[in-house]
Amino acid sequence: MKGIILAGGTGTRLFPLTKIVNKHMLPVGKYPMIHYAVQKLRQAGITDILLVTSKQSAGLYADYFGGGTEWGVDISYKIQESAGGIAQALAQAETFVPPGEKLAVLLGDNLFADSLAGAARRFAAQPEGAMVMLKPVDDPRRYGVPVLEGGRIARIVEKPADPPTNYCVTGIYFYDSAVFDIIRTQRPSERGELEITDVNNAYAAAGTLTHELLTGWWTDAGTFDSLREATEYALRGELE
Repeated sequence: MKGIILAGGTGTRLFPLTKIVNKHMLPVGKYPMIHYAVQKLRQAGITDILLVTSKQSAGLYADYFGGGTEWGVDISYKIQESAGGIAQALAQAETFVPPGEKLAVLLGDNLFADSLAGAARRFAAQPEGAMVMLKPVDDPRRYGVPVLEGGRIARIVEKPADPPTNYCVTGIYFYDSAVFDIIRTQRPSERGELEITDVNNAYAAAGTLTHELLTGWWTDAGTFDSLREATEYALRGELE
């Protein structure tokens, strides 16, 4: 299974910190934020990793990780030329993933306590399709929220005013290599981006989207409050 870490974006919610550095290189405890995504993949036995980022930030990641040997992984890099959404960033990985091989995708600002080893193992045994990781949250209106029917995800609703559940879809995804064909069928949303929710909904419509729950803490460290929360967990050793 290949590992894909998406670490582009402009980090507007963390401005002015992100005026001088990509948000995924901001310190969380004693490491930059992006370090933990690589660590989670390696701990799950996924060591062939592609890091997708912007051309302005690629040098920062290369300076820190190099080829990944020091961290027990093999890291390659790909440039997302413009910010066109998560699905567009993921499309950059198509040449990295051989046909028929599966992939684990992490958004670089998602920090969490759970190991991914079990989920990766179970998805490897899944014949086809995709898997998303869900987490109960206090305000699901901020996220993509799954509509559950008969224990399966029927569809995902983005930032609903009246959430059907208190679960959110985290930035932790598993896909088969058909994901790239699905991305090619997508059209930009009203905000001009290729949305990963639309890709996940294509799998849901086909009946091949499964899910698992995160049981430990999780945050998307894209705001000052969540960055502080993640730092507190890291300083307590809960991100190791």
